[in-house]
Amino acid sequence: MSSRLNVSPRSKPRRNRPAAFAATLAASLVMVAVSACNEQKASAPVPLPPPEVSVVTAQPQPIPYVRDLPGRVAPMRIAEVRSRVSGLVVKRLFQQGSAVKEGDILYKIDPAPYEVELASAEAALARTEAALVLASQQAERLETLLARNTASQAQYDTAFAAKKQAEAEVAGAKATRDRARLNLAWTDVRAPISGRIGRALLTEGTLIDQGSTGVLATIQQLDPIYVDITQSVGELNKLRRDIASGELSKLAHDAANVHLIMDDGSLYGSAGRLLFSDVTADPSTGQVTLRVLLPNPHDELFPGMYVRARIEQGIDSDAIAVPQQAIQRTNDGKPEVWVVKPDNKVMLQPVEVGPVVGGNWVIREGLRAGDKVVVEGFQKIVAGIEVKSVAWKTEAPETGKPVDTDSRERDAASTDSIAPPAIAEVR
Repeated sequence: MSSRLNVSPRSKPRRNRPAAFAATLAASLVMVAVSACNEQKASAPVPLPPPEVSVVTAQPQPIPYVRDLPGRVAPMRIAEVRSRVSGLVVKRLFQQGSAVKEGDILYKIDPAPYEVELASAEAALARTEAALVLASQQAERLETLLARNTASQAQYDTAFAAKKQAEAEVAGAKATRDRARLNLAWTDVRAPISGRIGRALLTEGTLIDQGSTGVLATIQQLDPIYVDITQSVGELNKLRRDIASGELSKLAHDAANVHLIMDDGSLYGSAGRLLFSDVTADPSTGQVTLRVLLPNPHDELFPGMYVRARIEQGIDSDAIAVPQQAIQRTNDGKPEVWVVKPDNKVMLQPVEVGPVVGGNWVIREGLRAGDKVVVEGFQKIVAGIEVKSVAWKTEAPETGKPVDTDSRERDAASTDSIAPPAIAEVR
């Protein structure tokens, strides 16, 4: 009995091994689970900050209604030099292409025949004046004799009539003399206007016939100078309706509101004024002509030259404009802009655009004052995404300021600037 009750000292640990193994396994599982949770937390994506975009805040501002229209340069005055008398051209007294003044002698025609004619007329005048003296003396003598009743009334009437006839002959002789003087003076062919003369169309030795319509030269006044531009009747009528309704404000009558664009794209150095629009439309094109007066002190503009005229025809006092790069286009070409809403999310907004003024699109419909329009950062955004808006920073390009040199009554530098209108407050 005693031998059965003896227990080996190694038997008790053997019976507890399954429990220890289970505990170790549970601890390992807990550690694996904790490790997996830590790895899951470590691999979770960190949320990115919203993309940054540059915006401008649209605000109403006065913007001129500007149109670029084609035009042709025309001289202010043009005169054809013609001879009033016949004769042989003996001398040309001008340089072709030079500037001449009114009254300058351009050609000389042989004066000898007209000098002889004048001498003959003066001699005839002297003869008639002598006859008048004799007739006057005879009439006075008979008047005295009639008063003494030693001459008849008939004799006095005959003497008085002879005196009147002599007076008429003297007047006719004076007219003949004056005409001869005019013909002699017209042998000096003078410039009818001041301007620049073209090429000589006749040379020395040319015989001009009586009543000839030949042109000796042409003079054109080029400073100031006209530019005739054309605009469709529809545009002109719409402009007048907009001004009448108050949508556009009318420019001052003497405002220098026209600037020429040269062939190389540069602006002509002086601004001009619109004088009037024609009252007749061209039936073949449906366009009317508008005449502009510009200074041309350096003869940069030539008659017949093709130019483009940038004309300000009115002012939109509460227009909204955005930079050109803010305008996006749909697949069918319709304009739209990205707008940042009050919740900082962006969306596309369809707009209706007008002309480009100073590098900015005029927005006719689709935007209101205070709307934030995206100008830069389009590649970072999609509709509905939240963004961070920052102020758009840009330097306004330096542009020339054409000066109205024809005006002497106002400050040219402050009147004729065509610098682009600045976009209103940028936020």
